Amino acid sequence: MHTTLQHIQSPIAEEMKRFEERFGAYMKSSNFFLNRITNYLVKRKGKQVRPMFVFLVAGACGGITEATHRGAALIELLHTATLVHDDVVDESLYRRGFFSINALWKNKVAVLVGDYLLSRGLLLAVENGDFRLLEIVSRAVKEMSEGELLQIAKARKLDITEEVYFEIIRQKTASLIASCCAVGAASSVHPDEATIEAMYRLGETVGIAFQMKDDLFDYGTEDVGKPLGIDIKERKMTLPLIYALSKAPDSERNRIRRIIKNESHKKEKVQEVIDFVHRMGGIEYARHRMNEFYEEALRRLDPLPDTPYKEALAGLIYFVIKRKK
Repeated sequence: MHTTLQHIQSPIAEEMKRFEERFGAYMKSSNFFLNRITNYLVKRKGKQVRPMFVFLVAGACGGITEATHRGAALIELLHTATLVHDDVVDESLYRRGFFSINALWKNKVAVLVGDYLLSRGLLLAVENGDFRLLEIVSRAVKEMSEGELLQIAKARKLDITEEVYFEIIRQKTASLIASCCAVGAASSVHPDEATIEAMYRLGETVGIAFQMKDDLFDYGTEDVGKPLGIDIKERKMTLPLIYALSKAPDSERNRIRRIIKNESHKKEKVQEVIDFVHRMGGIEYARHRMNEFYEEALRRLDPLPDTPYKEALAGLIYFVIKRKK
């Protein structure tokens, strides 16, 4: 199984090249100031994992079409808009090692740019009659907003259970990857609702494991250059911490919660929480659950015919879940 991005992209290399050319065009505006900002965004794009899911699933489900290209652009426009808005909400000054839009042009501009990107995606779908794709993506927007608000509400009391945690990451993160896979299936040559739903569940499973992997990075499970304890400082209850608290005696559980509520700005106190999670087996438990979702995702590939697209999908799933950074 190929696990490097270059090998994973090989069945869709031409599609990804065309996608990059078109995506820049979709973001263009007659407003010179807006173009300056969108050009900045295009030049600092990430690994483009989400469009890859769209193209690979479409290929595996019968064939890539022009609608697939529009669907991939719709997803990426939505994703970019949410990142811009997230940086405002989180008061983040950096994104992928570069200054965020709000850091360079202030919050008001960032919010408006995010709104513009979202509207471009909506218009792209409406103008081409891609209403099924628009329905799938709109569902993701709704889920992502609800998940973010649920997390904010629960962070106030630090009372998130494992069940609530999975619901939050299903909505916040997994819904977007699920929509990538559903859009891929819905835009293929001969789409059918059963396959669209099956691919949505595939993406949802991948997305949950993907977020769990990211949560584990916060505890130093890999040397990725990421500062430790960011989630703790932001009072985000992730699975390693939830499990550790559930296994701790009442006195220690209350002490750790007090630290998170009142002293998470202190580096030594954050490290104390990290050490507690390691000691209580939170890392091992979260990694075990993540691997369960990874295996489930691979099983969800079984009904697809054996093609280079399916093989590449398995590689992409491995890449996003088993990645080192």
